Amino acid sequence: MKRRSEPHTFDENLSAEKARLEVAFANIKPGPQRELLERKLRQIETASHINEWLTSPGLQPPK
Repeated sequence: MKRRSEPHTFDENLSAEKARLEVAFANIKPGPQRELLERKLRQIETASHINEWLTSPGLQPPK
């Protein structure tokens, strides 16, 4: 039976995916694939900022 690894946080998953895409982006020639990677990197940055905002201690639920 295969053991499961420890669960990772959303931030850890985003960081790992960002690092993987940055390496791929640096090693690819200009073209449609590079543009796709650039778009994915921007989406990850946006997701990271939104997650930061949603998990900030200053965010309060409506009363």
